[in-house]
Amino acid sequence: MKILLISSTGGHFNALQKLHSFWRKHECCWVTFKTNSTELLLDGEKVYWAYGPTNRNIPNLLRNLYLAYKIIQEEKPQLVMSTGAGVAVPFIILAKFLGIKTAFIESFTRVQELSLSARLVLPFLDKLYVQWEELEAKYSKAHLIRI
Repeated sequence: MKILLISSTGGHFNALQKLHSFWRKHECCWVTFKTNSTELLLDGEKVYWAYGPTNRNIPNLLRNLYLAYKIIQEEKPQLVMSTGAGVAVPFIILAKFLGIKTAFIESFTRVQELSLSARLVLPFLDKLYVQWEELEAKYSKAHLIRI
């Protein structure tokens, strides 16, 4: 399976890295922001650098939507998977419209409510993974996962 892995930097990126035992078995490419640590940790991986910041930044949302279109057309992933945050929104929405499976893994820090990114993409998700029983009980699409 070909997987497009998407995350912002920091904790979201670290969470996706922790899922290595899953994604290493597949052909993957990454979308994240270019930092010293992401360049180092993704050395040797296929990476596309997204436009940031994404929070309430319409120009970068449009740039990332165009980037999503180009990458999805070129890579033809079978799954688009993300741990967040805002960079994931255009990729997941576009992937769903193109008939590609989508999955979002919510942050461990989200106990009572989904993040804004997760709420925005919820209608476009095939799978929503949460790390707290409270969220699993609250959202019908949610499945409990431990990272």
